[in-house]
Amino acid sequence: MKIETEILINAGAETVWKVLTDFDNHPTWNPFILSISGEKAVGKNLTVSMRPPGGKGMTFKPVILKFEPNREFRWKGKLLVKGLFDGEHFFILEPVGESQTRLVHGEIFSGILVGMVKGTLDKTRDGFILMNNALKMECEQ
Repeated sequence: MKIETEILINAGAETVWKVLTDFDNHPTWNPFILSISGEKAVGKNLTVSMRPPGGKGMTFKPVILKFEPNREFRWKGKLLVKGLFDGEHFFILEPVGESQTRLVHGEIFSGILVGMVKGTLDKTRDGFILMNNALKMECEQ
């Protein structure tokens, strides 16, 4: 199952990337990802705490799959063991001219529990949209 959202931000990709990857400041603007920390390098683990609207908060330790400045940030996490409920989260920045960026933000879910958590995934989509709007506001100030 895949959730994919997008938003057009009136700022260049460098600005969007800077805000998105400034982990220390996420708690000041991000209503979905409450905290994020770790070394920003492929193969390294992050510690991510998030709470979808109307949902329970959770903390997990995904591994970074891609970290291409001004282009793409992707991680993969799992619930307990691989194959139970895995999520590959992604942020793709697509420049639209010099002063706009399309953010494609989503997650690809796999594993045997995916079919049982449809309601949670709807809340997750809502969380992505909230985060996208907050990122837009933060980048456009």
